[in-house]
Amino acid sequence: MTPQPPIQPPIQPLAAVRSIKVKLGLLVAVSVLVATAVATLGRAGGVPPWLGVPVTVALALAVTQLLAAGMTSPLRQMTAAARRMATGDYGVRVAETSRDEVGELARAFNTMAADLAAVDRERRELVATVSHELRTPLTGLRAVLENLVDGVGPADPAALRPALDQAERTSRLVEDLLDLARVDAGRAPLTPEPVGLASLLAEAVAEAEVLGRPVTYAVEVSPPDLVVAADPARLRQLVANLLDNASRHSPAGGTVRVRAGRAGERYVLEVQDEGPGVAPADRERVFEAFGTLGAGDAGGGTGLGLAIARWVTDLHGGTIRFDDPGRSQGAVVRVDLPVQPPARRGPGGLEMVAVRPPEPEPEPQPQPQPPAPVGAPGYSAPGLLDDLFGGFWPPRQVPARVGLVAGAVGTGVLAAALLPERSLGLGTFLVLLAAGGVLLAATPRRRDPWTLGCAGLCLLLAAVPLVRETPWLVLLCLLAGVATAVCGVTGARTAAGLVLSGLAWPLAGLRGLPWLGRTLATLTGRGSGAAVLRTLVWSALGLVVFGALLVSADALLASWVDAAVPDLTGDLLVARVFVALAVGGVVLAAAYLALDPPRLDRAERDPRPVERRFEWLAPVLVVVAVFAAFLAAQATVVLAGHDHLRRTTGLTYAEYVHQGFGQLTVATALTLLVVGAAVRKAPRATAADRRWVRATLAVLCLETLLVVASALHRMHLYQEAYGFTSLRLLVDVIEAWLGLLVLAALAAVLALRAWWFPRFALVSGAVALLALTAADPEAWVAEHNLERYAATGRIDWAYLQGLSADAVPALVAGTADLPPDARACALAGRSGEADDGDVWEWNLARSRAADALAGVRLAAPVGGCPGRD
Repeated sequence: MTPQPPIQPPIQPLAAVRSIKVKLGLLVAVSVLVATAVATLGRAGGVPPWLGVPVTVALALAVTQLLAAGMTSPLRQMTAAARRMATGDYGVRVAETSRDEVGELARAFNTMAADLAAVDRERRELVATVSHELRTPLTGLRAVLENLVDGVGPADPAALRPALDQAERTSRLVEDLLDLARVDAGRAPLTPEPVGLASLLAEAVAEAEVLGRPVTYAVEVSPPDLVVAADPARLRQLVANLLDNASRHSPAGGTVRVRAGRAGERYVLEVQDEGPGVAPADRERVFEAFGTLGAGDAGGGTGLGLAIARWVTDLHGGTIRFDDPGRSQGAVVRVDLPVQPPARRGPGGLEMVAVRPPEPEPEPQPQPQPPAPVGAPGYSAPGLLDDLFGGFWPPRQVPARVGLVAGAVGTGVLAAALLPERSLGLGTFLVLLAAGGVLLAATPRRRDPWTLGCAGLCLLLAAVPLVRETPWLVLLCLLAGVATAVCGVTGARTAAGLVLSGLAWPLAGLRGLPWLGRTLATLTGRGSGAAVLRTLVWSALGLVVFGALLVSADALLASWVDAAVPDLTGDLLVARVFVALAVGGVVLAAAYLALDPPRLDRAERDPRPVERRFEWLAPVLVVVAVFAAFLAAQATVVLAGHDHLRRTTGLTYAEYVHQGFGQLTVATALTLLVVGAAVRKAPRATAADRRWVRATLAVLCLETLLVVASALHRMHLYQEAYGFTSLRLLVDVIEAWLGLLVLAALAAVLALRAWWFPRFALVSGAVALLALTAADPEAWVAEHNLERYAATGRIDWAYLQGLSADAVPALVAGTADLPPDARACALAGRSGEADDGDVWEWNLARSRAADALAGVRLAAPVGGCPGRD
């Protein structure tokens, strides 16, 4: 694994607190305090609840996120690290940035990970070395046997002797491995009993002499009758391994000296040879398994003798090490053991205590690179938000984008300067234009035709506040612009994806918090935080000082500043702060949604059709029959006339058509859902299945179109009878749009392809609103009501007086030929329509209204308004 440098830890304001309980208490207290202070400030400044509540909640969440940074990240990192360790990656580490209980747990986890990494490394080295050592004798044995089988060599004792030697070497290696495994697993039974060291050493030397190596042995025991408590078999194994190691490394004719003596409650065994010795840097490593094996080792041992000697020594509660031989040549192994070691009860009976003694300080070695932490670049531990959003919004390494944050902040500041205390107009359009620019800069889909088309629609919808003043029309266009924008940057294709796009925008405020933290860390990280702060402070100081001096010295410059700088006094300052936070936060959430959209269409699974045709066909035929009955009733009314309707229902035709218009609109919308469900569930495997789908759903769509025509006809008759209003006109437009969707559904049914339908519905709805905007609905309503007044003498003057400035030119032109009282009733209260605002609230509708009212004398009607409904 390639080591990676540790990352810069995030800012943790509560890192110095040693108790997680105190941290949680401070977190709750500060969050409540901030929420209370912001809510109180907003209430005192007259901020409306629809603006104050979201800003208060957002600030409280932001403070909570800031203070809680890093509190639980070690736990999530430990979870991710444990999963990686389960796959064999022991190089992971977690951040140790806090001093509370979680930080202590993180440090303990890192210690455990380091130990596991060391054990895994030793295991891999052991397997590799054992494989190498077994391969050598087995290869030699195989060669001898192949020669014998092929008849190359004679089958005599001289030829079989090398094979026997290799087999014995393999046997010794396996026995040593088994002994080491038993001791390492704690299952090597030890039976302590009195042991005379002199006799034990004499027996060990006799066994060593049998090996026939050209060395002599010198044994010295002081006192000669020294008796200790030990396991004789294990102690003999310890001495045998030391003698074997010394004899192998001694030169021919050399002497191996064995000394034993008592030192208080302990006794010492020393084995000294006359070989090349062991370098100080290797004196600890040689006690590891195969620690002495190397390219230049020709001793012929298994490489496990000293490792077994160490474990036997540990089990007896002693120590073993290489001592400095002084002026003598060779190596000195010193074993320090207790005369009467303590005992403990183990699973195999009485076992000697196996305590690893303190190891001597190793020689200075080059420091290795630290393992990569879990949070290192290229890896991200799943956080709380990752678990919350799951597969819908998976974690991705979204790069920090300081420019997007700056753009969102700039849009918020622009909104704070242009929106408060102003009517919708040029300022609103500029704010929407800035927000759209941030979204377009954030999305990686900016070259996609769908995204560019949505951007064009959004631009036209954002221009509606610039040309119209009708509140409901402006609101609908802004909502349609929001829907078009989020669908454009997310690339949603399905109906569920379009709906989830709208829900994803507010959720992006939560999902983007880690990204926002990383982006802000790029400003404060790497030591640049103080530089940024100094730059801002000095820039602000220069602006205030020199700006104040120069403005006070020049009256023209002062007038420019008054026009450019918004009012920052009193309650208006509070309102501007709230507007800046709200708009900036909304734009920032939209920017993150554009930068890292969720998997909107992933949940759209392939439809599973029903097994039997009647399962979908019967419900659809029921709906077809119901629609047929309704259409039959409509035909009866048309053919039998109004008198038949009054005799059978007691209703006039105007009352009859008004009674069911809302139900017909709902029925049209539900029909689209029925068609969509039937298309998804109907099987289309055979030609007969496809014919049934086309025929049945086509009939249903045609019936629905007749229902739409009936609904539009009813609304026309109702408006002729009771007058025209904006709401009735809007319902007409909605019904016509639903009819267009029914036509599109009919085309999709006949082609059995509906992938384009959701986007068509969105685009056609936006285009319908733009067409309604171009038609100037309130001017249309005013014109038709005045025409109805001229024809019938009936009109609702109060309703006309409540229309927006969009209707003023039509009212002025339509009442030019009416009596003065009628004109006064139509234009009552219009004296305030003059376009006297500043440039930021300029609006085409108000400008046209002011021009139309110029020169018109408005007076109160004499004797009341004529012809009122």
